[in-house]
Amino acid sequence: MADGNSSDEDFSDDWLLYSRRPEWSDLEPLPQDDGDNPVVMIQYSERFNDVFGYLRAVISRQEKSERALELTKDAARLNAANYTVWQYRRDILKALNADLYEELSYIGRVIVDNPKNYQVWHHRRVIVEWLDDPTSELALTESILDMDAKNYHAWQHRQWVIKNYKYVTLHVAMMMFAHGDASALLRDARPVSRVLFDDELHYVDRLISEDMRNNSAWNERFFVLKHVGFTPEVLEREVNYVITRVGLIKNNESPWNFLRGLLQQGTGKLAQFPSVIEFCEALYNDGIRSPYLLAFLVDLYEEQYFDTIESGGNEAEAELYHQKVQDLCESMANQHDKIRSKYWRYIAENFRRKASERATAGNGRNGV
Repeated sequence: MADGNSSDEDFSDDWLLYSRRPEWSDLEPLPQDDGDNPVVMIQYSERFNDVFGYLRAVISRQEKSERALELTKDAARLNAANYTVWQYRRDILKALNADLYEELSYIGRVIVDNPKNYQVWHHRRVIVEWLDDPTSELALTESILDMDAKNYHAWQHRQWVIKNYKYVTLHVAMMMFAHGDASALLRDARPVSRVLFDDELHYVDRLISEDMRNNSAWNERFFVLKHVGFTPEVLEREVNYVITRVGLIKNNESPWNFLRGLLQQGTGKLAQFPSVIEFCEALYNDGIRSPYLLAFLVDLYEEQYFDTIESGGNEAEAELYHQKVQDLCESMANQHDKIRSKYWRYIAENFRRKASERATAGNGRNGV
């Protein structure tokens, strides 16, 4: 079934309209009210009108029964994106004190058929919250990401699980062990609170190894690191990790963005790791002209220029950085990023203006 679209494809040939079922003879379906003068009448199928007519009747009299629960299942098959269907289904589940693990299994199958449907993922989240049991969620999202490694809904759900269940209760930890998901935890005697985050790094490392252009995996790696903490050791490790990947595919925006995100931590300086400067300049000297490399060098040399001026450093060194910024911006505008030539000329002009203002302010302080 296509994500969120009305469809009759999933129904068997012997499926019977509710209007022909004796057990539903006590209920009169309610037609859809489009008003007196509808602008555009949607041509629903007979099955769609039948199911939703009975659903409106059930909701109207607030019937919460097993047959109503089955009705919501048919309604969801016809339109999995209908919020009211899922909300009323949850109301029925509560009223019947239904088996939520059975519901979890059901919604898992629905998600496989509708992996980019917001409502089905939301329903899954609510059921997990009611159960307070996330043991199946990483496996589910991994299976969906195997289908599409950049599925936003799957990544959002996965991050929600990891963030909200990072402090796994002993009860859940034992359940994870029973399902084979926490054997490493008990074998290695690792703190329970670190399991999900630690294991996630291994997972995203595999995804990045399979596709280094998978921006979603890089984003997930940063998400994990942010919640674990950017200690000096973590920063150094991750800087080495990312520059190794950049070295394999130079013209890959994802790791360059990841590198910038890392360097915003620590001192917040692009130049805080000499290895990064050496790596980038070596790429440039080897003739690499990736626009992501050049853009990084523009910001790096601008930072070094102003740091040199602020510290009262060598004027010739500062002037060298100044000239590098100008040359790189010109190179980007004329050769390597011509579609944004006006942007790069603006960056160059803005840098010259800030440098001039800084020089004027410095002369003023010196009494010139």
